[in-house]
Amino acid sequence: MHALDLVCFEPVFQFSRGAMRAFAEAPGAVTVLAEADEQLAGFCLAQLEERTGYVVTLDVAPAYRRRGLARRLMAEVESKLHSAGAAQMDLHVFTSNEEAVRFYESIGYARVGVAKNFYAQNLNALLYRKTLPA
Repeated sequence: MHALDLVCFEPVFQFSRGAMRAFAEAPGAVTVLAEADEQLAGFCLAQLEERTGYVVTLDVAPAYRRRGLARRLMAEVESKLHSAGAAQMDLHVFTSNEEAVRFYESIGYARVGVAKNFYAQNLNALLYRKTLPA
């Protein structure tokens, strides 16, 4: 997963190997993997805290983008967290990542705030939320 994260994101947005492991092994963590041709094509790593799921990262290898994989990964992680008690999902998106903003809005996420200096100084994030069906 760490190797794919290095391919998917610029250094300021990448997780260290230790951080990735800590997120994946944390209580309430949910990881959904997608494999193709015996390789990791994508994954979604999320956590459940109380009744809110939080998408830590969604990574899809460049060769598998624009095939609906991100949509399927998100649907699966939302389903797993909903089954575990989540009533809503939250995530952060870099303010200039217009493609990700369009994607998350297309699957039902709504912008609810801004997190200043979320990634680094002067790199803000948009906070998105989706209410899961009852």
